[in-house]
Amino acid sequence: MIKVRVVEVGGSRMSYRETGDAGGPAVVLLHGGGSDASTWDRFAGVLAAAGRRVIAPDLPGHGGTARFRSYSLAGYRDAVTGLLDVLALDRPALVGHSLGAHTASLVAQERPDGVSRLVLEDPPAPARDGVATAVLSPARVTLLFAGALLRRRRYHPTALTSAIRELRRPDPGWWDRLPAITAPTLVLSGGPTSHLPPDRLADAAARIPGAEFVTIPVGHRIHSLAPDRFAAVVAPFLLLSDR
Repeated sequence: MIKVRVVEVGGSRMSYRETGDAGGPAVVLLHGGGSDASTWDRFAGVLAAAGRRVIAPDLPGHGGTARFRSYSLAGYRDAVTGLLDVLALDRPALVGHSLGAHTASLVAQERPDGVSRLVLEDPPAPARDGVATAVLSPARVTLLFAGALLRRRRYHPTALTSAIRELRRPDPGWWDRLPAITAPTLVLSGGPTSHLPPDRLADAAARIPGAEFVTIPVGHRIHSLAPDRFAAVVAPFLLLSDR
C-alpha cells in the first residue's frame, strides 16, 4: 500500500510516496521534469515485494512539493539530500529518471559514501565544453509547455524551464566530478529514439568507476514505455546486495 506523506525540508513542504518494508533497505526514486512521484508506483511495487522501503518524493515545483520563484539543479540536489537527512535514510539506493537522474548524480557526487547503489535512467548529461547544446528539441519543448498549461496543478512550468536552461550550458565540472561516484552504478539509455544522445550517456558512464551501461531502445521514458524490461534490468541490480 502506498502512503502519501509530507515533511518539512529546509523550511519548505516536501511530499513523498512511501511503500514497502519500513525496516528494509531504502530505495529513493526520483522522477523526471514535468512528472511526479506517482510515475514510479508500478516499479515501487516490484521493490516493495522484494522487501525494500521505497521512497518517491515530488521534486521542488512538482506534485505536492512547494513551488518557488526560481529553481536550480543544485536546489534539486539539496532538496533530496535534505529529505535523506530528515528521514534518516542510511546509504539508500538512488534511482532517477531524466531530471531526477541528473539530481541523483549530483547527490552521489556530493555524498559518495552516502549512496549504496545508483541507477541513472536516460540522464541529461550537459556538454563538457564548447557552445550550449539542445537538451530538448524545440518540438519537445513545445509539447512540454502545452502539457504545462493542461497540468498546472501537477508542476510549476518554471521548474522545468529552469532545468532545461541550466542543462543546456556546458558543465565541465559535472564531468570532472563523475569519477568521485563510488556507488555501483547502472546507466540506462533509451536508444536512438530518445532525445538524449546515447553516445554522450555512454561517455558519462565510462567516467564513473565500474559503471554498467545498458540500452533499452524504447525512447526517453523507459520505465513507463517498457516497465517490465526496465524492472528486469534494474531490480536485479538493486537487489545484488542481498546475494
